[in-house]
Amino acid sequence: MTGVLASQQIEALFASHAISAQAPLVEGQLQPASLDLRLGSTAYRVRASFLAGSGKRVADRLAEFEMHQIDLTPGAVLEKGCVYLVPLQESLSLPADVHAIANAKSSTGRLDLLTRLITDDGTEFDRIAPGYDGPLYAEICPRSFSVLVKPGTRLNQIRFRQDRSVLTDDELRSLHATDTLVTGGEPVIDQGLGFSVDLQPGRDGLVGWRAKPHTGLIDLEKIDHYDPRDFWDPLHTEKGRLILDPDAFYILVSREAVHIPPSYAAEMAPYLAMVGEFRVHYAGFFDPGFGHGPAGGAGARGVLEVRCHEAPFVLEHGQIVGRLVYERMSEVPKRLYGQGISSNYQGQGLKLGKQFIADSKT
Repeated sequence: MTGVLASQQIEALFASHAISAQAPLVEGQLQPASLDLRLGSTAYRVRASFLAGSGKRVADRLAEFEMHQIDLTPGAVLEKGCVYLVPLQESLSLPADVHAIANAKSSTGRLDLLTRLITDDGTEFDRIAPGYDGPLYAEICPRSFSVLVKPGTRLNQIRFRQDRSVLTDDELRSLHATDTLVTGGEPVIDQGLGFSVDLQPGRDGLVGWRAKPHTGLIDLEKIDHYDPRDFWDPLHTEKGRLILDPDAFYILVSREAVHIPPSYAAEMAPYLAMVGEFRVHYAGFFDPGFGHGPAGGAGARGVLEVRCHEAPFVLEHGQIVGRLVYERMSEVPKRLYGQGISSNYQGQGLKLGKQFIADSKT
């Protein structure tokens, strides 16, 4: 069988010791098509981001870049603008026909918390080769806010695959005809399913948020706790456009409602570099059942994590900014996204990370 492995297949990888962990799984750690990874007890402040490189171990390379160690046990602050390396509680001994890809969790991306997975013998971030046998590490670089973490904090997640079963454009068109993958008219399908930005103000006039440059600390364990206005500037427009400032970070939302049927998973990917000097997304996994009506997700839209690059850029309502790459599941998960599991963003519209008070007035 080929495709993305479902939660019950990930459990089987644990049973066969293809995945090992220093502590038992906790509630919500296993998602329909991915596994949340947990920080260990030590963080290393490093002077630069790095990859182990072919034939080399991360632990051996660490000595070249380490500045000091931090004990995470009582809770520790990862400071904005610094780079950290943290050994994870999970490790792998994958079968020869299973490979993996990692990505930041949704709440991580919405905090502009750049988190990437690195491995021994690794030449790419977030990519784990078939048959990999070794430890896992998270590289963490807070971009907008300093954060408080501790052992067990879950910042990134991993998805396992047998081969790769990405849908072709023709297969996407057929699936959209039967399952309506996005709303809002004729879909834009070109090496994936295109989605656009919504800059038409709602009843409150709000179209997005921009991270403030100087804020307090965010404790990642505190849910529905912080007033958004202490960390974000609300964005309003009557013209259906925004001018993005270089190196500023924005939370926006897709114009289309997104649907991931139970037999599929999706990953958000950049559109084309030629459409503008900005990046959309840090967290890119969409689990089976996201936006699925029977799972409580009818009308769920994709939240866009946007960072402008070298020059100010005008972003227009309805502009295509990214694409969803759909893949077949190897099996349908026993539970879908939103069905009695820790699913914070089912049925969402424009929404900040779970640490912020959802009904705070703007």
